[in-house]
Amino acid sequence: MSNIKELYIESIPSIMTSLKLNNKMEVPKIVKVVLNMGLGKISDAGKDTKIIDEACNELTLIAGQKAVVTKAKKSEAGFKLREGYPIGSRVTLRGDRMYEFLSKLVNLALPRVRDFRGISNKAFDKNGNYNLGIQDHLVFPEIDPTKSTKVKGLNVTIVTTAEDDSQSKILLEKLGFPFKR
Repeated sequence: MSNIKELYIESIPSIMTSLKLNNKMEVPKIVKVVLNMGLGKISDAGKDTKIIDEACNELTLIAGQKAVVTKAKKSEAGFKLREGYPIGSRVTLRGDRMYEFLSKLVNLALPRVRDFRGISNKAFDKNGNYNLGIQDHLVFPEIDPTKSTKVKGLNVTIVTTAEDDSQSKILLEKLGFPFKR
């Protein structure tokens, strides 16, 4: 399993030549990774706290860091949702835990996705950040499928210092992210 942090340090010269940069401090880097499990429909608007607790525990196992419960910011009658109801869980990773998670994502989890042909080239925002949706959280080796009651989706947001999407894509390609061809 390749370590993303070591791979980043080794690929700084090639990123500099690809982006035509003069100083290694200009090379874009990953700032943080945000993992989010939105359970609005699954949790039935906060009535079943067991599912929310299970999602928090599973997200904590996946991330290696304590997940927090996210709550609704405002009431929405159409969704039978009240302000303050628990609707999901999230965790923000920085530093070594971030690199460990990215290594696990690229080397273990993504190859376990059924019919995987690469991640989308179009999931960049205009600021150089990347969003990846995983439909089944069971692809992570820490999750025991016999103990999980529901299949939950997971959103992974990779925040970078890249100025635009092309710089971010070059950075993620050098780190081994498998983009579709």
